Amino acid sequence: MVLRAGLRLTWLLLGLFAFGIAIAAMIQASIGIPPWDVLAQGLSRTTGMSFGLVTNLIGLVVLLFWIPLRQRAGVGTVINVLLVGPAAEFGLHVIPQPDHLLWQILLFTGGLLLLACTTAIYLAPQLGPGPRDGLMTGLHGRTGWPIWAIRAGIEITVLIIGYVLGGQVGAGTLAQALLIGPLVHQTLPFFERIYASTIDRS
Repeated sequence: MVLRAGLRLTWLLLGLFAFGIAIAAMIQASIGIPPWDVLAQGLSRTTGMSFGLVTNLIGLVVLLFWIPLRQRAGVGTVINVLLVGPAAEFGLHVIPQPDHLLWQILLFTGGLLLLACTTAIYLAPQLGPGPRDGLMTGLHGRTGWPIWAIRAGIEITVLIIGYVLGGQVGAGTLAQALLIGPLVHQTLPFFERIYASTIDRS
């Protein structure tokens, strides 16, 4: 029992830490910030509040949307808030900014693929999703719509609002908004199977 609990927590921590690294890689690629950051940037410019404060407030508002979806927070939700930011900050310090477009594209692509995989990894133990992923899984549970469609719909909606408010949009932003949903749709069942087999052997 203790071993299983340790494995679940290990999956969660590794997934969230690597999730932060993925975000840092995409930022360092400098070809477009993620849609949620476009929204935060747009709101920051509109309201005059700091980017960090707006990001935290967005997370709180998203958690309020969990209530009608009957989505429950867990230890993973709390650790998400505490770990992803420092992990991304660490990634920004250790991942250099490429000075050639080809390397920028490769770094962004690697970050996007890592983001999709780590989303699935930290969701697999079912210890509680982060605010934004909880919105995705909550809508999936209530509507039965495919994960990819819900994730893509959320990302595109957030992107449009952020752009209207003055957030910066690049090619990478559009790529993430369109691709992250289908990618998570593929990675989630794959890593859920790996996780289940790991737990069964413990």
